[in-house]
Amino acid sequence: MTELTERLSLPRTRRAPGDSRTRPVRPGLVLAIVLTGQLMAVIDNSIVNVAVPSMAVSLHASGALLQLIVAGYTISYAVLLVTGARLGDMLGHRKVFLAGAALFTLASLGCGLAPSAGALVALRFIQGLGAAVMIPQVLSLIQRTFTTPAPRARAMSMYAAVLSGGAVLGQVIGGLLVSADLFGSGWRPIFLVNVPVGLAVLAFGRLLPAADADRPQRKLDLPGLAVLTPAVLAFVLPLVLGHSLGWPAWGWALLIIAVVLAATLGPVERLVHTRGGQPILPRSLLAAPGVATGIGGMFALMAIFGGWLFVLTLHLQDGLGYSALRSGLTFVPAALMFAVVSLNWRRVPASAHRLLIVGGFVLNGGALLGLGLLFSSGGTGGVATYILAAISGGGMAAGFGPLMTRVLSRVPVAIAADASGVIVTVNQLGIVGGVATFGTLYLNLAGHLHSTVLASAHAYEVSSIALAAMAVIGGILAAVHVSSRSDVTGG
Repeated sequence: MTELTERLSLPRTRRAPGDSRTRPVRPGLVLAIVLTGQLMAVIDNSIVNVAVPSMAVSLHASGALLQLIVAGYTISYAVLLVTGARLGDMLGHRKVFLAGAALFTLASLGCGLAPSAGALVALRFIQGLGAAVMIPQVLSLIQRTFTTPAPRARAMSMYAAVLSGGAVLGQVIGGLLVSADLFGSGWRPIFLVNVPVGLAVLAFGRLLPAADADRPQRKLDLPGLAVLTPAVLAFVLPLVLGHSLGWPAWGWALLIIAVVLAATLGPVERLVHTRGGQPILPRSLLAAPGVATGIGGMFALMAIFGGWLFVLTLHLQDGLGYSALRSGLTFVPAALMFAVVSLNWRRVPASAHRLLIVGGFVLNGGALLGLGLLFSSGGTGGVATYILAAISGGGMAAGFGPLMTRVLSRVPVAIAADASGVIVTVNQLGIVGGVATFGTLYLNLAGHLHSTVLASAHAYEVSSIALAAMAVIGGILAAVHVSSRSDVTGG
């Protein structure tokens, strides 16, 4: 927290509602608090994967229950993100952020003490609910606290670094904690580690800016939520559980329903707007120049990231026989380079930001393709593996950081909370979609888990080609975005 406090802007003041006194707001401290909450949620999305074998033994859990232990968090998190964003706009971002952090921390404690697999599944859904309430407030509080372009861009760079680094850190921490088997507790510390962190967030959370007294009154868009919530659920559920269940007919039916509901959302939101309501998907958001293509580019990057993390983990552990810890450490160069580029891309002249975004997609796709070719013979790749992983991470950061900053710069402050809910939801759906799509491709080609090295290598090579193709699609969307009218930052 100290580094963030020192690097960012000087204290400002806000007036609490109904209070004549002014409260100093330290932007660096605000950023440290909300990004710590963000980091907890991101880590929890990946830390469980490495503990599944231990859970299966100690809880005598069936395959279906293990799937729900892993997926329950993702399902409730993705489905309720947009609702969480609107609640923050209605009740105040600080209040809702702290409520979500409290629920997440309590659920983490419950998960760590869960007596059975069924109880753990239920608590994982509650954990996801807490994250869905907490996380949309992060972008909203950043938008409110950092109101000028340069400090906001630095804050968004740190936000991007947390997204990437947290996913890798989750695997490393999970491997360390499970391997350590502290006091014979097995997998339980992967959840209990959230408790002291969550308590710290709650203790410092009172220093977050209070809700503005003159903020406009907001209300839930019930018709919009009635369409969007089941649409997201129908999209996420088969993607998360489809492959392990053999892609049953109900899964395909749900995907069709998701498409139909998504097509219905536009007309429903227009009707809400004409009747004087407050749509959760404001027309002014997607109508802003380049916003739709920018969000599409971010979706592509998150799909690539989620898919690559998943399929390379499978190849390293099931194909090459790496331990969970060694597998997690393989991603460290990518996370470090993502962080370095995320924190320094603003040093590039603003006139080159458009080229930086598109070039990031190209670098990312080329490195992923290189990794696929490197592993194609069944070898470990040696030092080249870490170099290409670092290039991939740097390329992803070069695309993601400037792209998100440009998109957010075009969003009116009045709909910042709705925009944060949409963007975070899109990013989460991208990760889920990437894991499902590229993971299914890999598993179908590999035949089964614990396949031969060459079968796994071939499956990873083909998956890498598909990931590179997705990078091309994302690069095209990014190119369309950067060719649209310039935003207020000039970059």
